[in-house]
Amino acid sequence: MPDKPARFASPPCYAAEVAPDYFDPLAVDPQQARDVARWRKAERTRLLDTRRALSVEARRDWGQALMRHLHSLLPHVPGWGAGTVFSAYWPIKGEADLRPLMADLHAQGIRIALPLVETKAAPLVFRQWTPDTTMVRGDWNIPVPPPDSPVVTPLVSLAPLVGWEDGGYRLGYGGGYFDRTLAGLHPFTIGVGLQSARLATIFPQPHDIALNVIVTEDGVQVFR
Repeated sequence: MPDKPARFASPPCYAAEVAPDYFDPLAVDPQQARDVARWRKAERTRLLDTRRALSVEARRDWGQALMRHLHSLLPHVPGWGAGTVFSAYWPIKGEADLRPLMADLHAQGIRIALPLVETKAAPLVFRQWTPDTTMVRGDWNIPVPPPDSPVVTPLVSLAPLVGWEDGGYRLGYGGGYFDRTLAGLHPFTIGVGLQSARLATIFPQPHDIALNVIVTEDGVQVFR
């Protein structure tokens, strides 16, 4: 019998043009990983530029819609109640401003935490925040709680999305900090972003971790 014909695999960035949902979950090919990284970098730039171009009114409406959905969702998260540690974020790069939600939850007895980088290429550290906290400048000049704020472990964590897909995977800023953190802590994780940032796939890699829920201005999608 003749030999079977050789099989050829397109790198992910080209495969997407043929089958947008293409993904080989066992792939560890270095070339494929490089192709995915280049594709993600280009998509990240495109999506961030689109987000930054939002008007002040559109960004305000987006944030208010997210907060409405989160207020409805959070009481149904397992373990939610007074004393629960909830990790939020300080808005940067055109992200929705959810600080009013943080203040509301604090008033309800929820312990609010903010993530910060204390060691390069290591999991994030979470320090407690209150409306009275005097913030200091952290990595990339992002305001963070000061070193004397208590370190806490979140039960529930928000994850800002640059992009996202229906499988619950997120496209972040590319540093890998959030995935390293999720791998060790396993909080209930809620991605928050724009509906327009939905992608056919982000080409999930072995290190990517799916979120429990994604919330956009259009509503809530539960994945696990």
